[in-house]
Amino acid sequence: MAIRTNHRSIAVDDLESPLRLDVYVSQHCDIPRSVFQRSDTTITLNGKPVKKSRLVESGDHIEVIYTEEYFEGLVAQPIALQILYEDPHLLVINKEQGMVVHPGAGNWQDTVVNALLHRYGTSFADLGESLRPGIVHRLDKDTSGVLAIALDTTSHRRLSEQFKKRSVERVYIALVAGKLSKKSGTIEENIKRHPTKRKEFITCSKEEGRSARTDWTVIKQHASWALVRLSLHTGRTHQIRVHMRSIGHPILGDPIYGSGGKMPLMLHALILGCDHPITGERVRVIAPMPKRF
Repeated sequence: MAIRTNHRSIAVDDLESPLRLDVYVSQHCDIPRSVFQRSDTTITLNGKPVKKSRLVESGDHIEVIYTEEYFEGLVAQPIALQILYEDPHLLVINKEQGMVVHPGAGNWQDTVVNALLHRYGTSFADLGESLRPGIVHRLDKDTSGVLAIALDTTSHRRLSEQFKKRSVERVYIALVAGKLSKKSGTIEENIKRHPTKRKEFITCSKEEGRSARTDWTVIKQHASWALVRLSLHTGRTHQIRVHMRSIGHPILGDPIYGSGGKMPLMLHALILGCDHPITGERVRVIAPMPKRF
């Protein structure tokens, strides 16, 4: 392990009422709140030093400088990837269930990024964040399906902008528990990190967390479960899983937001549509339905 200094620049948005700075950063940037308890952490708000308890509003600009331990050096591994689309600028794969997208605590190898380093060479490691080269969005470990990856700096920036502007089409398919009372609906519930279970998220009032919207449509209804199609308008962590639990229909096999059991998580990223980062042409890719469905 080694020590490095991180400098994070955060533009505050999607905030309908003031929120503590440390709470906002931990919810939006995957920076643990413990970082703000360290004496060597520096915080500025709109260019001025502030305390972690300072309230922030939409339009504010936060700078956080802190140190962390990290795994020194990414490892290239000959891991097969199911390629759905590839050109010199853009790669789209069908991520297997159980595969982590990028290295992190407890998962330093056997990730999509390790496979990408083997496929494109170690220079690929310089593209994007240190442990997430090429990654412009993520899928949970147990979610399978379509995943887009940028292959150059310009593509990385332009694809990231599309995700931020919510112009990317993202459609999922899932098996959910119970019998839904209608054939379609929209869930608009803000999402925030659980106050005590740091790996979990919950719905909350519009004065808290981040806005999130999920549209759903029943494809087939059985007595005790349903096959549903879900469209994301935002891309919050665990969004579909949290939203479906909030209406009483958790995804089957979900060990966190459902009953878990021996069944695997029945959630698959089916479709991703975006503008090609170089040509501007619309690219729409479909990941085949996995056998578990």
